[in-house]
Amino acid sequence: MEILRFKRIAGLALPIIAGMVSQNVFNLVDTAMVGSLGNEALAAVGLGGFATFMVQAPILGVSVAVQVMAARRVGEGRPDVSAIPLNTAIIWVWVAGGILSAAAFFLVPGLYPLLNSDPGVILLGVPYLQIRILAIVFAGSNFAFRGYWNAVDRSRLYMLTLIVMHTANIVLNYILIFGHFGAPALGVTGAGIASALAAALGTAVYVILGLVYARRNGFLRGIGSPSEVRILMGLTLPSGVQQFFFAAGYTVLYWIIGRVGTPELAAANVLINVMLVAVLPGLGLGLSAATLVSQALGRRDPADAARWAWDVVKLAVVGLTILGIPMWLAPDLLLSLFVHDPATREVARLPMQLVGVLIGLDAIGLVLMHALLGAGDARRVMMVTIGLQWMIFLPLAYVAGSMLGLGLLAIWALQAVYRIVQSGVFIMLWKGQRWAAIRV
Repeated sequence: MEILRFKRIAGLALPIIAGMVSQNVFNLVDTAMVGSLGNEALAAVGLGGFATFMVQAPILGVSVAVQVMAARRVGEGRPDVSAIPLNTAIIWVWVAGGILSAAAFFLVPGLYPLLNSDPGVILLGVPYLQIRILAIVFAGSNFAFRGYWNAVDRSRLYMLTLIVMHTANIVLNYILIFGHFGAPALGVTGAGIASALAAALGTAVYVILGLVYARRNGFLRGIGSPSEVRILMGLTLPSGVQQFFFAAGYTVLYWIIGRVGTPELAAANVLINVMLVAVLPGLGLGLSAATLVSQALGRRDPADAARWAWDVVKLAVVGLTILGIPMWLAPDLLLSLFVHDPATREVARLPMQLVGVLIGLDAIGLVLMHALLGAGDARRVMMVTIGLQWMIFLPLAYVAGSMLGLGLLAIWALQAVYRIVQSGVFIMLWKGQRWAAIRV
């Protein structure tokens, strides 16, 4: 790889990675705080987090749409209109997100017991999830801004906002979970309030940064033409559906694991949060690949777009393989930070080692999936991810965990296989280069 290309990838990806790593380090601190309240609290927050993502997923596809369209305008030499897709996306988020939030808030008490039958988890999880749902419009706005800053090579602004937002979340958690500085000790409910307030703070910071750095590029100066709105929706909806089914799949996975046992569910929550600290650098590199691919296609250079994706894949495989080493060499050390029950730690040990060994292969799929999204190939990405997760992995996980009683390790092994197969499919799609003919 040429040194100039490496520097280009690093300059775009490192702030994204730093922001994402900081986000998940803060999430792990959240998990550690809630973990001190017991397995039921840990399970409620873990389940509630994925349920929140599932509910808001239909509007989170705006991030991909904004990134693809804004990066394409930069590649075309038209940065002065690059923020127009962002304006359109924000309007969509507040209209659709407001309706979605109001409807979901009232449905939670009736639907939550379908996700987990443990009365203690239900008691803690319902108010937590309701509070998180009220912040959907802020989460959607933040995703739209993320797509824009990454598209126009200002990923540092995304990183700095994430750090501010999640630092505030930690401080608010400390105050509201445990009742410091005169505040009531609200436990899991306090964790939900802290997350909602932090999301609102993030949106406020993004708007201020938009007025400073994106006003000349059209920020808050009109929306796109009808054809551009159709393109935005054509990218948003498949990405939103993909994210919905991905989050719903993990919610179903939590339900499957919950049928195995509450200690297994608590262990799975910790495993996923720890795994995300290692995986999200790969996701950050994937987002940089999406920008580089879209900008190259804006210059009408598909060969360069293809090369950018493979360059990023090389970096991601090396980086994630290194980050996986502590998982399989020192799993007990990592788990002891978040799990206080020795039996729960024992359940989580081998699954964590498995993740650490295979995470480098998962990096290939992460990068190429986002490269395809950057090219505007959202429909095929949607079909691959939904098909493999829902038609293969989840049915097998149910059979292994709930029917055969093979436990958490068998479920995690099946998940590893499904992710590796997904990487293989994305390799074939990228090599086929049908994505090069898509117009955005």
